Amino acid sequence: MNTMLRKSVLGIAGLAFTGGVFAGPIAAHAAEPVHSTKPVAVSVQGAQSKIDLNYEQLANAKAIIAATKKAGLPERAAVISIATSLQESKLENLGHLGDANDHDSLGLFQQRPSSGWGTPEQITNPEYSTLAFLKGLKQVDGWQDMPLTEAAQTVQVSAYPDAYAQWEQQAADIVAHNWNS
Repeated sequence: MNTMLRKSVLGIAGLAFTGGVFAGPIAAHAAEPVHSTKPVAVSVQGAQSKIDLNYEQLANAKAIIAATKKAGLPERAAVISIATSLQESKLENLGHLGDANDHDSLGLFQQRPSSGWGTPEQITNPEYSTLAFLKGLKQVDGWQDMPLTEAAQTVQVSAYPDAYAQWEQQAADIVAHNWNS
């Protein structure tokens, strides 16, 4: 009985030691400050695309982030907006493209004056077009928790509803890098 008690105590001590070895690093990291750049990816879907951004494209991404903050929305909204713009225009503020235009689609989000998004002048203003997109996003119940492509598609009503997903990681990286700057 004494030997059994001793083995039990040693077994418990061994488990406690092992738990400390593995949990120690976790506990040490828990004490570190948590930074609020956890915006973003609910779960990245499928293969991801990435493009190198020029100065104008980066300025447009920053304008989307600024408009998102102005609207009082969280980083996730900026990620959805930037991913949508990456798909629609590669973050380029598109004017009328002649025969290459998709109907009368303009701006960062390929919004259409004929569909009530605003005037051509408004739609080609990055702040206006982002706020218009975000107004639509806020009307989508549960957008914060749904897959990015579903949230974007509900607002945009694209012929390619799954195409937004491929930009989620790059959009998340852009927002994480620029949200606090």
